[in-house]
Amino acid sequence: MHSIKTALVAALLAAAPIMPALAQEGDVEAGQRVFAQCRACHTINEGGRNGVGPNLWNVYGRPAGQVPGFRYSSALQQAAQQGLVWNEENLRRYLANPRDLIPGGSMAFAGIRNPEQLTNVIAYMRAQRPQ
Repeated sequence: MHSIKTALVAALLAAAPIMPALAQEGDVEAGQRVFAQCRACHTINEGGRNGVGPNLWNVYGRPAGQVPGFRYSSALQQAAQQGLVWNEENLRRYLANPRDLIPGGSMAFAGIRNPEQLTNVIAYMRAQRPQ
């Protein structure tokens, strides 16, 4: 019995590097630099204005389509009605390729292909919320 437990623990430890992290840490300062490309359309400060895109203050963990005064595309409104939340998984998918998560959406951004930059910008966005 002891050898079975030992083998199971060893197998789990061996697989751990392959398992995707639920929430990756990232570098907030590096993420702020990556976010610079988002500033053409978005603000991210508390109480900030909407631009071409909605203000992204406190977006991490928030249900989609919730910024007052912003006119969302019908595709995003539909995703919001279906319960889309801006969590780690959905932000990662959306920021890598917006049309993959929301086909027919209006965000004209090609996406962030570099996994490290993606992790860092999500860390920055996660930090832009009430402490």
